[in-house]
Amino acid sequence: MCEFCTEHGDGKVWFKNADNYGRDLISDLARRQYINDFFTTTIEAGAATIGRLETLYGKKKKLPPRLVNGMVAQAKKEHFGQVVTIEDIRELVGKAATVVRLPCACRWASLKKENRCCYSVSYSPEAWYKDLNMAYFGLAQDQGLESLTPDEAIGQMEKLGQDGAVHTIWTMITPFIGAICNCQPGDCLGLRTLAVEVETMFRGEQVAWVDEDTCTGCGVCEDACHFDAITSVDRSGEHKAHIHPVACFGCGLCRNVCASEALSMVTRHY
Repeated sequence: MCEFCTEHGDGKVWFKNADNYGRDLISDLARRQYINDFFTTTIEAGAATIGRLETLYGKKKKLPPRLVNGMVAQAKKEHFGQVVTIEDIRELVGKAATVVRLPCACRWASLKKENRCCYSVSYSPEAWYKDLNMAYFGLAQDQGLESLTPDEAIGQMEKLGQDGAVHTIWTMITPFIGAICNCQPGDCLGLRTLAVEVETMFRGEQVAWVDEDTCTGCGVCEDACHFDAITSVDRSGEHKAHIHPVACFGCGLCRNVCASEALSMVTRHY
């Protein structure tokens, strides 16, 4: 299990620990202020920062270790994520009392285009997302938060996954769990940090595994992987998919394109 599971999981995977969705965390005044300012202080500032980092990385091909370590440490305190599978989504969202869909702040910060692929869940009548300032998107509060049933939200996220989105879950001042995002490389700030070797999200609790007896070596999964974690290897004259477990973030999207059903997810051993 990841370090958050050890620190915040209470013997479970951290994002399955109900205490991390608890009302006592919502009531924390510092957290409520953080949520109110989230779009401007975290997302808008983050978009500007990642742009500078991408420029620096493009020139130097490496960022200063002190800078990287400081960014990761700050993210772990405030807004840190982890890749999750669609099975995790079904379990988490299926138990929610309320679910809302809202615009993706990363895409809005970068492109000023609305794309509704972020979801927030609440497990009690007091929902944390009422403190979000939807004026950031030029919307009134009642316009920006679209109420859904858990089944509706799960169905939408399943479709997003089929279209190649990576499912991630994020904290709003750790360990309080805020958003479930469905991200595309190039749009998501979290995925963009990975490209400059700043990891602001954990690898998933599972990792992809290939059944070489079933694999046809077609290479479709390699093309579909957002993390360059799949390569082709020669096995007695036949090409087979090979998973690099450290590079694999455990999103499970490779399964969606495997016609022979040779790919599955297994527990990651840290």
